Amino acid sequence: MPVPIPRQRAIPAVESGQAPAAPKDAPSTAAPRKEATVDNNATTQLSLLVIEDDPRGSTVLPELLDSSGKPIRVRTARNLTEAERLLTDDVHCILLDLALPAPGRSDDDDELAVLRHVLELAPRHAVLALTASGDAERGAEAVRVGAQDYLFRDELDGRLLSRAIRYAVERKRSDTAERRLAEGRVRAQENRRLERGLLPTPLLEGSSLRFAARYRPGRSRALLGGDFYDVVRTPDGTVHAMIGDVCGHGPDEAALGVELRIAWRALTLAGLCGDELLGTLQEVLEHERSDDEIFATLCTVDIAPDGRRAGLCLAGHPSPLVARPGRPARLLPYDNNGPALGLLPGARWPRMQVELGAEWSLMLYTDGLIEGRVGEGGERLGQDGMVAMIRRQLSEGLRGEALLRAAVNEVRSLNGGELADDVAVLLLDREG
Repeated sequence: MPVPIPRQRAIPAVESGQAPAAPKDAPSTAAPRKEATVDNNATTQLSLLVIEDDPRGSTVLPELLDSSGKPIRVRTARNLTEAERLLTDDVHCILLDLALPAPGRSDDDDELAVLRHVLELAPRHAVLALTASGDAERGAEAVRVGAQDYLFRDELDGRLLSRAIRYAVERKRSDTAERRLAEGRVRAQENRRLERGLLPTPLLEGSSLRFAARYRPGRSRALLGGDFYDVVRTPDGTVHAMIGDVCGHGPDEAALGVELRIAWRALTLAGLCGDELLGTLQEVLEHERSDDEIFATLCTVDIAPDGRRAGLCLAGHPSPLVARPGRPARLLPYDNNGPALGLLPGARWPRMQVELGAEWSLMLYTDGLIEGRVGEGGERLGQDGMVAMIRRQLSEGLRGEALLRAAVNEVRSLNGGELADDVAVLLLDREG
């Protein structure tokens, strides 16, 4: 364990030439404290602040050297008030006398009150505790409270103190980096739990339809983007499916997408559908959006209890794809496509009736699936390219989750890497 140094007369920074003397009538301008950091290259000079109340005057330490042989700069303070003024951003380590009284504290039972005060004052600085020779118990307690190490006052020498300073600074830097890493991991875990909780859980109990979904946000390292979807079954046996896309794919758009999805589920379970439902959702968007230029596209499908027909409403959104045995996959009609939500006050969204048949697969998707690039020419995949891709994958026997996974992976591959936009795809299957 490192041990402390002989006591000598202190030379303040101004007297030693380490800092220029200020004019007598100049106002005091103490530099603001910032986080103390240590650069590992040889150009950084370590600085030590000694806080010790010595009746014979502050202590000057013997020559202290850093790992490269450069002198360690020393500042001295007789009390915590003076120390606070000298605790600027270029101080790397504090040598604190534990015998100092803590200002404003009358609890005689707390022998480490002064250390606690310094740790509150300088939470980002390395601290060495200076205690009486042989008082190892108090020194060990100081380390448990937050000091990087402790030294005995009567057993110091320059070489060991220099090493203790370097060790304390490096340990503080390492502890700080480890703490930040741990905090970052906790925040990331909380964000992932939150975002997973915001993704929907389909309510299909009692339905014979099979459900699959695939979701990839455009934001790097995010789990949720501006795309949203949901599927619920109402008490009359009707299955309602929805997919939408808020323009943009940042956290604000993700939050708005979640609000629209929750509102859609509540309104659907309350019995609304078609134009009335979309008109109410537009009111929700207009109240919740942060900018008047934000809009959202939406596709809703309500499948009859017998599963053979459905109602379709489109609000500026790509039309779903339907695949039936013995027939090539195709897009559902989209001639009566209404405007996106949030663009036109008082807009209407006609509900189209479509025949599905006894056995079918219905795929709803956002434009992230069709707007990826194809090859080096910059051409987009488009709806025609997507239909051709799905036809081929169906002919290869892909169904359900496997089909969606293959579709998204192929689109990414054609794009030459990650897609810029969010991608959401859901699939409903009915077997005859």
